[in-house]
Amino acid sequence: MAFLKVVPLEEALKVINSFSLKPKIEEIKLEEALGRVLAEDIESPIDVPPFDRATVDGYAVKSKDTWGAGETNPVKLKVVGEINAGDMPKIELKDGESIYISTGAPLPKKADAVIPFEEVDRENEWVIIYKPVYPDYGVMKAGADIPKGKLLLKKGTKLSFKETALLSAVGFEKVKVFAKPKVAVISTGNEIILPGKDLKYGQIYDINGRAISDAIRELGGEAYFLGIARDDRESLKEKILEGLKYDMIILSGGASGGIRDLTASIIEELGEIKVHGIAIQPGKPTIIGLIEGKPIFGLPGYPTSCLTNFTLLVAPLIKKLLGQSQEYRKVKKKLAHKVFSVKGRRQFLPVRIEDDRAVPILKGSGAVTSFIDADGFIEVPENVEILEEGEEVEVILFGV
Repeated sequence: MAFLKVVPLEEALKVINSFSLKPKIEEIKLEEALGRVLAEDIESPIDVPPFDRATVDGYAVKSKDTWGAGETNPVKLKVVGEINAGDMPKIELKDGESIYISTGAPLPKKADAVIPFEEVDRENEWVIIYKPVYPDYGVMKAGADIPKGKLLLKKGTKLSFKETALLSAVGFEKVKVFAKPKVAVISTGNEIILPGKDLKYGQIYDINGRAISDAIRELGGEAYFLGIARDDRESLKEKILEGLKYDMIILSGGASGGIRDLTASIIEELGEIKVHGIAIQPGKPTIIGLIEGKPIFGLPGYPTSCLTNFTLLVAPLIKKLLGQSQEYRKVKKKLAHKVFSVKGRRQFLPVRIEDDRAVPILKGSGAVTSFIDADGFIEVPENVEILEEGEEVEVILFGV
């Protein structure tokens, strides 16, 4: 068994990228598409608006009929009808005529301008016009907003309410999106119990199951928490076999070399270990394997180590399956105070962001608040012993 033969982080990422797991595509109703990621480019199938329409309430006219109009020599046009939004105009405008029209209504044939009602007077069947107008005055032409065939959205776009509104405006009832990867989540350990149960001496409540599951959902995947596997072979193997119903499996705890840590041996029995140990701190005892072609990750039990390695290793794979960039989210900040590290050890240190500063959190990876208080983490390279106060650092952010 390949036991803790540590590899660089970059090699672990290459292994993950070599997995044959590919994005899946599904067609869903637009009403279910909020937050999903487009799996195709979208071009407009129609002109928007699909017809020439009035942009104001007023009078549809032939613009040439208004030429020469002035305050002292107004033009009088006969009002021969009315068109409201949603109507299909049947009248063809003749010379010397006008039609009252509402905002959004389609222009009648031969009309090419709309004069706002505030700019004219009305006397019985006549509208009195005091200034000339040009063609398309008060009019939005067909396709002026969105022409047919225009590229509206690119593959990989995450749909917010603005994008779903745009798709609705051009008539999409369904849309193709990347399917949500289905991820089984398993916590391990005799000392772990679920929230809601009475806490006995020596026990702790499970945090990793909740954190990993919701991190998956935040990224856009589907998480299936299978519960807690105890530190015995039968319990852990049963959970892993159950997890094979899904696209991948994530376990937390049970990845190091302790006598009760069985994850590696069970993965090797059922499949293949690709990586067992990564040259980073915290998070060295991490397992990456394959069972029946499905990735399985054994993450450390301490919350900060667990979620740091989830962000570094698992989140990019989930993003890949969702058709999104695998790049980490990063921001540059100034280090709030000096940090010491051990030369030769590549360290990822949790930090909290305060304005333009990154404040290191030094409680250790076993402290719940090391993770909860952190916005992300910074890398201290193996050849660096000191990061100075005020030094610019790159923060890899948790979450989406």
